[in-house]
Amino acid sequence: MEELIARLLTELGEDPGREGLVRTPARVEKSLRFLTSGYDADIDGILNGALFTVDYSEMVVVKDIDFYSLCEHHLLPFFGKCHVAYIPQNQVVGLSKIPRLVDVFARRLQIQERMTNQIAQTILEKVKPIGVAVVCEGTHLCMSMRGVERQNSCAVTSAMLGVFRENARTRMEFLELIRHRGDPQTKMSAEAGLACVNE
Repeated sequence: MEELIARLLTELGEDPGREGLVRTPARVEKSLRFLTSGYDADIDGILNGALFTVDYSEMVVVKDIDFYSLCEHHLLPFFGKCHVAYIPQNQVVGLSKIPRLVDVFARRLQIQERMTNQIAQTILEKVKPIGVAVVCEGTHLCMSMRGVERQNSCAVTSAMLGVFRENARTRMEFLELIRHRGDPQTKMSAEAGLACVNE
């Protein structure tokens, strides 16, 4: 990979041998390996020992999970917040495992829509709740730095499974819980998430 990156620098009109770039190919390789480490993640290993039988049937919400990913179309970053909820059937998952699952799918070449669905489907499959809801709010540098160059745009994607799709009151409860009081951007994002699942 270092040879490919050095060649890329040359193709861009740079000298990979100059002082500031001598170690750049190694740094970029290390960075890319980390940013795409989700491909090698063992989801069962992450959840191992973290599923607990509990008599609890109310909504569990973990919100404001930071994520950082790479757009598969331009290899530019997109990043933002992920909000996850599920309603247990007979078991719960350790709360710290939910952000780790988000990282697994964020650290791949991605589109936000697929990442949102993958997080929701994995929780549905592994935890077996009666419903899962995921809303992601992302800023995409492929829109901010190039293309339409809209610096203040925010993409909102949602995945509503089980009771969150079937029951509007449950869905509204989730969207209300992730809405930040006094934050018009998050309020708008939650409303947009509702619009997405209603379409």
